[in-house]
Amino acid sequence: MTMHPKRDVVIVINPGSTSSKIALFKAGKMVAERTLNHSLAELSQFDAVIAQKDFRMQAIQEFLADQDFSASEVLAVAGRGGLLKPIPGGTYAVNEAMLDDLTAAKRNEHASNLGAGLAQQVADQYGVKAYVVDPPVVDELQPLARISGLKGIERHSAAHVLNQKAMARQVLATMGKTYSTSRVIVAHIGGGLSIHAHENGRMIDGNNGIDGEGPYSPERAGSLPLVDFVAKVLAERLTLDQVKKLLASQSGLRSYLNDISIKNIVARIAEGDETAKFYLDGMIYQIKKQIAEMAGVLNGQVDVIILTGGAAYATAVTAPLQHDLAWIAPVVVRPGEMEMQALYEGVMRVLNHEEPVRVYQSDASTIKGGTGR
Repeated sequence: MTMHPKRDVVIVINPGSTSSKIALFKAGKMVAERTLNHSLAELSQFDAVIAQKDFRMQAIQEFLADQDFSASEVLAVAGRGGLLKPIPGGTYAVNEAMLDDLTAAKRNEHASNLGAGLAQQVADQYGVKAYVVDPPVVDELQPLARISGLKGIERHSAAHVLNQKAMARQVLATMGKTYSTSRVIVAHIGGGLSIHAHENGRMIDGNNGIDGEGPYSPERAGSLPLVDFVAKVLAERLTLDQVKKLLASQSGLRSYLNDISIKNIVARIAEGDETAKFYLDGMIYQIKKQIAEMAGVLNGQVDVIILTGGAAYATAVTAPLQHDLAWIAPVVVRPGEMEMQALYEGVMRVLNHEEPVRVYQSDASTIKGGTGR
């Protein structure tokens, strides 16, 4: 009788704006990883993000061909979730409804929209299932958090969900606690900022980091004085697309200092640049306010505050936050992101029957396995 190797290989695919990250996990460990960089010249030939799929797939196939595993060892494929309809957190099986929405870019163009399609194509190749985990559109806000203050406009969440939830699980495990029974505040500090209150496994309140709400960041405006901003829009006759671009990529530290690199800005401060110090301190000040606001959402009962994201590598950012917020709860720094590991772990929670697989439907109000908006 022919013996077949155990199926314990999971392929993870994470497309970014100018790169595609791919990793191989075997028996719980990452055994291979590669970042496939794509030049702007290469990507400029495509008129839409979704049109990049075949180009990116070729690079992914080259990586897979270099790895030492057999098709019979592959257990599943995980892809980064894209800009779908608002949905609860969890691991979703890739299906036609999901692929249709991502192909049509119904919510917006974004490199993450490629994740499900790339994962499905690789999964078909090996005869296994494809999944996405905690997409950025996960929206678990409690009803009161949705109220904007103006009838007809509702607040919604868009955040670094995958990394926020993964970091929360990791840090809580070191404390002997579980994510599903804890109260946590996670601040992802990068080019954009997302700061959320997590209660019993759900992100019940926080800012829309994709659109630039909340504190200002290296690239995003944060919440602005409304009348003054509307006056600017009217005076300059800005289109909606121009407003979105201004808020999400041309504001924050970029607008004040013409730089988005925290490393560069910290170096400028070390050389005596008082202007750089003033506006970095301003960003830290606003982050501190939002974290304290989320502590209010949790009625002051906070197990831990977690600082993560690329800017969390800078002690100039994290040290004052740790000092000033220690009265609320312990402040733990986990710089960077663990998206590849998080995608793998999300799939394994489903395959190990620790949580149910969710099924995406275009109508977010009828998502199986949870409630949408």
